[in-house]
Amino acid sequence: MTGFVHFVSAGPGDPDLLTVRAVKALAQADAVLFDDLSSGPILALARPGADMVGVGKRAGRASPRQDHVSRLLVDYARTGARVVRLKSGDSGIFGRLEEELTAVRAAGIPCEIIPGVTSASAAAAAAGIPLTRRQHAQRIQFITAADVTGNLPPGLNLPALADPQATTVVYMGKRTFPALAQALIAHGLPPDTPALLAEGVSTPDQRLHRSTVEALAETLSGDRSPLPGLILFGKLADGVAD
Repeated sequence: MTGFVHFVSAGPGDPDLLTVRAVKALAQADAVLFDDLSSGPILALARPGADMVGVGKRAGRASPRQDHVSRLLVDYARTGARVVRLKSGDSGIFGRLEEELTAVRAAGIPCEIIPGVTSASAAAAAAGIPLTRRQHAQRIQFITAADVTGNLPPGLNLPALADPQATTVVYMGKRTFPALAQALIAHGLPPDTPALLAEGVSTPDQRLHRSTVEALAETLSGDRSPLPGLILFGKLADGVAD
């Protein structure tokens, strides 16, 4: 028997931001393997009686090994189950989708990817700003500021990240942003470049903090909220038009 795996992107947390296709997949699932950030009220949309398996990964917390998660997907599907792998945001953006996709395909199990609202788009919408502006912010760049060790990844293209004409979105960067900001300023990014810290986007705990790159780095050098967050910086981050 061979089942089917749906890689479902859960968006930033608000069930209303799920796609219709994602809701249909959850309603038909025999098993749902979900991340911490894609849990909460979204799980109520799963088919009653479906197996619910938490496989979430959070910075600084004990997490299932990636190969264990991939093996669970394959094992469930081999029983003939319709499996939903529920990932936060858009599964193709810093969601470790490729490892799981490779394992499922190698096992000969059919699958599909259901895209979703990435946290960058949701944060910009919550702040009432666009991510682009004609002639002023014509490029968007997404980076992760934490490697597998939790530290700032080596080999970042700092000149590109210091481009004042781009909108830059930093995922998983609250802990490492002070070091990143220092490097960016050294590469020419003005310290007063507008920055936005968005935490708990689209949830009741949502917090938006407008600042500058330099000031936000100082803020994040101290106590940090446990809420998941991302950072936007560039001309548009303060929400004020030129």
